[in-house]
Order: sequence, then C-alpha cells, then structure tokens
Amino acid sequence: MDDKTNYDLLMLDNQLCFSLYVCSKEIIKKYKSLLDPFGLTYTGYIIMMALWEKDDITVKELGKRLYLDSGTLTPMLKKLESLGYIKRIRSSSDERNVYIQLAPKGKTLKVDAIDIPKSMICNLDLDPSYAGILLDSLHTMMQRLEETEDPTIE
Repeated sequence: MDDKTNYDLLMLDNQLCFSLYVCSKEIIKKYKSLLDPFGLTYTGYIIMMALWEKDDITVKELGKRLYLDSGTLTPMLKKLESLGYIKRIRSSSDERNVYIQLAPKGKTLKVDAIDIPKSMICNLDLDPSYAGILLDSLHTMMQRLEETEDPTIE
C-alpha cells in the first residue's frame, strides 16, 4: 500500500466504529421524546425490555444480557426503583446476589410502551427488508466480538 492508501484508513468516513457510534448516538436521541413521558432514558428502557423478556434475574445476569458493567447498571437500577418500575431484592441464601424484579408499575409500563418500537421504525424510515438485513448483520458482529473478547478484561 502506498502512503495515501494507508492514510485513507485513518479517515473518519472509513471507520466502521465511527459510523456505528454516530448512528447509535442519533438513534438514542430520537428515543428521548418517546421515553421522556415515562421518565426513562434509553438505558432505562433497554433494562425494562430485558426484564419484560425475563423477570427476576440477578444484576450480574442483567448486566451480561445488556453488555453493561455494574458501575453503569447500579445507578440506573436505583433510578428505576425510585420510579416504582422495579424492586431490588438481596438473595437470602447469598447476600452477594441481588435480584431484579418488575414491580406492578413496571409490568404495566410494558403495555404503555408497546408503540415505542413502531414509532422508532417510522422515525427511521428504513425499508423493512433492509432493516432486517442490518439487524442480522449487527447480531453477527456482536457474536463475533463476544467470541473474540479478551478474557483478561472485565
């Protein structure tokens, strides 16, 4: 490769990570108006979605499912608890484990939030077949990244 080609690799527009970063940031910004009425941030919303799929799980399980560390997750869980959406329950058999359960208000929120995904699909104006291909590609990338994780990094 010549120097020009090598330097082209450093251009922002040639970076997959930068494009993913910008898209993620801008999509999360679009969620704001949909989530504000519920007092949720995007991170709070994905926590709730994970709990709607599987309730009564440990903080550790939830963090693994959402790719979030406890330093990010714990303050969010406190906020969701203060909003009345979840309960944090310390295990009686092993005090190191804290279980997260949906509170009645959190279960009701699932019904109230049912139109959020449809609204986002409309906001993004993506062709459904393209959106499906994109989602499959991202899932493949997530799986590959997981498979190649450095086991020494937590």
